[in-house]
Amino acid sequence: MPNPAENNFEIAAASAEDIVTLGAWAHEEGWNPGLADGGVFFPTDPGGFLIGRLGAVPVTSVSVVRYGPDHGFLGFYLTRPHLRGQGYGLRTWQAGTARLAGRNVGLDGVPDQQDNYRRSGFRTCWSNARYEGTPPTDIAPPPGTSLVDARSVPFAHLAAYDRRFFPAPREGFLAAWITAPGRTALAAVRDGELQGLGVVRACRAASRIGPLYATSPQVAAYLVSALAATLPEGTVAVDVPDVNPAAVRLAGELGLTPSFDTARMYTGPEPVIDRSGYYGITSLELG
Repeated sequence: MPNPAENNFEIAAASAEDIVTLGAWAHEEGWNPGLADGGVFFPTDPGGFLIGRLGAVPVTSVSVVRYGPDHGFLGFYLTRPHLRGQGYGLRTWQAGTARLAGRNVGLDGVPDQQDNYRRSGFRTCWSNARYEGTPPTDIAPPPGTSLVDARSVPFAHLAAYDRRFFPAPREGFLAAWITAPGRTALAAVRDGELQGLGVVRACRAASRIGPLYATSPQVAAYLVSALAATLPEGTVAVDVPDVNPAAVRLAGELGLTPSFDTARMYTGPEPVIDRSGYYGITSLELG
C-alpha cells in the first residue's frame, strides 16, 4: 500500500470554493445535497472543513464543525473512489477527529462505514431513514393552528425551539439555514406559541425537508403538505429518525417510501432531546 506521506499528500482547511467540490462529491454518493447548502455550512465554522490534496488535486474531505464548548458534528467523510483503501481517508479522518478532541461528536453514518465508526469510538443511538415521495398538498390545519414565514417569528423563539431538538446552540447556522436561497421556512403557530418548524430546500434530486419539528403528527403533516405545495413537482425527501415512532408512521401515511439509511452515532452520551417532536433531521453533514 502506498505511503501517503511519500506522495505529496497534504491536509488543510477547505476554502468556501472547496465546499462546492464537496457538494459535487456528495451528489456522486447519492446523498442529494442542497443546492445552496455550502453557503450555509462554511460560515458556521470556517475552520471546520478539511480537504486532503494529492499534489494539487483534492482527493479527501471531512467536516468537523464545532458547536458550543463541548459538541461537534462530523460529516463529508469522503475519499475519491480510485484512491480508497490507500490510507488517505484515514489520515484525513485522524486530522478531523483531532480538531474535535474532548467533545461529544455526532455523525450520520452510511451503512458501509458504521463498523469503522464503531472502531473509532462511535456508538449507534438511533437510525434515520430517508423517505421520499409526493405527499398530499391539501392537508387541513389542526384546529387553531396557522402557518407563517419562519423569518417573521422572533429569532430568539426559533433558536430556543431548535435547541429542544439539537444538543447544542446553533444560532448562526439556523439564521443562515432559514434565509438561504432556494428554500422555504414555515413555522406552525397556535395562540402565539410555536407548534412546529419545517424548512424545504432545493436539491439535486427530490427537495429535502429538514428540520421538521412538530408538537403532533397532525402539525407535522400540515407542515409537510404546505411545504410540498410550494414546489413545482411536490416531490420531497425527509430523513426520519426512528426514535420518534410517530414520525415513521406519518411518513408512510403521507405516501413516502424509504430510499436511504443512516445511523446517528455519538462518541459520548446520547444527547437529551425532545424525541416526540423530532420528525426530520436538518442535514446529514451538520446535524
